[in-house]
Amino acid sequence: MSPGANRPGKRLDTVREVYTPEGVALRLPAAGPVPRAVAWAIDFGIRFAVYFLGAVTLGLLGNTGLGLQLILFFSLLWGYPVLFEVLWNGQTPGKRALGLRVIAADGAPVGWMASFARTLLRTVDFLPFFYGIGLVACYADPWNRRLGDLVARTLVIHDARRVGHRPAEHSGTFAPLAPLQAQEQAAVIAFTDRARALTRERQEELADIAAPAVGAGGALGVLRLHGVANRLLGRE
Repeated sequence: MSPGANRPGKRLDTVREVYTPEGVALRLPAAGPVPRAVAWAIDFGIRFAVYFLGAVTLGLLGNTGLGLQLILFFSLLWGYPVLFEVLWNGQTPGKRALGLRVIAADGAPVGWMASFARTLLRTVDFLPFFYGIGLVACYADPWNRRLGDLVARTLVIHDARRVGHRPAEHSGTFAPLAPLQAQEQAAVIAFTDRARALTRERQEELADIAAPAVGAGGALGVLRLHGVANRLLGRE
């Protein structure tokens, strides 16, 4: 399969596998409707509490306070999800509490336009009542995406850092056994950058492939690959 292609899994397998240009496979565990609904409920409760407290306070200012209430309402309705998703690593407080994260479909961080799009389409997903269309779309899509996600090309996943994946190790340097081509150097750096999103087994599997360059595979190969990346990036 060519780099950048996606392998759609079976309906019961909600892990989306994305191949980076360097040939590294990212396994993205898509979140289902239930945890997403709980995260939404938490965010709704936070926004309601903030609006209620703000409305009580601003209500003392008369007509000026009424105008500020409308601004507050608009900001909480549209700005809250966009600002948190873009500036807080794809997570609103509700998503963070449930260990969820919004990312682009290719595994990259979600951008401003994508976040705006998925937020605006929320009004369509909500129809005819309480996310009826969104729920149908989630169950029809292999990776539980609502219409807003399909249009914005985004995906809600379980945050890999919350499910026990091994963190990348960045201590020490290691010289490869032979000079690496530019593409090989890019692949090693990409492996280190994305290691936190990979399981221990997947890291060691990739290290086995790179064993001729570092002289070892498995867990030792993983450490040596990080050492090579440190050397390439000038880390001590």
